[in-house]
Amino acid sequence: MANITVNAPAAGAAQSAISRIFGSIGNALVAMAENSSKMKQIRALESLSDADLASRGLKREDIARYVLSPGYWI
Repeated sequence: MANITVNAPAAGAAQSAISRIFGSIGNALVAMAENSSKMKQIRALESLSDADLASRGLKREDIARYVLSPGYWI
């Protein structure tokens, strides 16, 4: 029978702190995006029925382009 032992270096405190910092920044950016007025408008339009969207001249697949196009190139 063969036994293999691997000694991998543990993540240092500095590396762990950096990971937490970037994780926190990433979480903050996601929270900002989810609470933006454009995201709220997208959610509101997505909650409408296909008939309601059609009465507004929209298709479900065009919601993001409709909401984001004035400020973003898609």
